[in-house]
Amino acid sequence: MERLGPLASPLYLTPLAPCPYLPGRQERRLVAAVDELAEDAIDALIQAGFRRSQRFLYRPACPGCEACVPVRIPVAHFRPGRTLRRVLRRNADLRAKARSPRASPEHYALFIRYLRARHPRGGMDGMGFAEFREMVEDAFNGTLLVEFRDPEGRLFAVSLTDRVESGLSGVYKFFEPDCPRRSLGTLIVLWHVEEARRLGLPYVYLGYWIQGCAKMSYKSRFRPLERLAGGRWVPFDRIEGGRGERIA
Repeated sequence: MERLGPLASPLYLTPLAPCPYLPGRQERRLVAAVDELAEDAIDALIQAGFRRSQRFLYRPACPGCEACVPVRIPVAHFRPGRTLRRVLRRNADLRAKARSPRASPEHYALFIRYLRARHPRGGMDGMGFAEFREMVEDAFNGTLLVEFRDPEGRLFAVSLTDRVESGLSGVYKFFEPDCPRRSLGTLIVLWHVEEARRLGLPYVYLGYWIQGCAKMSYKSRFRPLERLAGGRWVPFDRIEGGRGERIA
């Protein structure tokens, strides 16, 4: 990776690589090492559109492409609509519990089932338990592993989540793929909103919404939603530049 200048929080630029989301495009990232950052700097980068993966924070810096749009939910203004309330009712039997980020064979088995059903032939499909454990446990002080279980103790969903000063930031989630009516991915986001509200945190960061990528389209269902544009957080459905095009 190429280091960019003598910054207080050094940033590095990765080489070009195939884009994992949009076929035929190339990806490049700005990267900061978590170990080189104070906790307030981590929060500042999350607010600037970065996400965490293991011991690094990253943000796309792809030549000629701005398809990855950072999005977040302003917790104080969020109220679930009828469809989202239905998801909560369907999962009223599940209980969420936040733990320290420690991987187990049970987590890994659910992760593999999820990948095979939802992301076959993806970049993680060959991940062994040792690599999975690194993904979960290479974290920092604010990282939580949240389990969703039924009364019998069956594990239905897991979220790896970072708590920073301005909110909760989802790192990775996976869930039981054989229960589509539960909408477990949606449930995890709704839990983040309520947990952030309970903790008095203003935002839930959802990572990137990517136009043209069906796997990321679910994020636009959580309204109100904000997106990062020109260094400012603005309403997600704001009309751009008078062209009459809505980002939704």
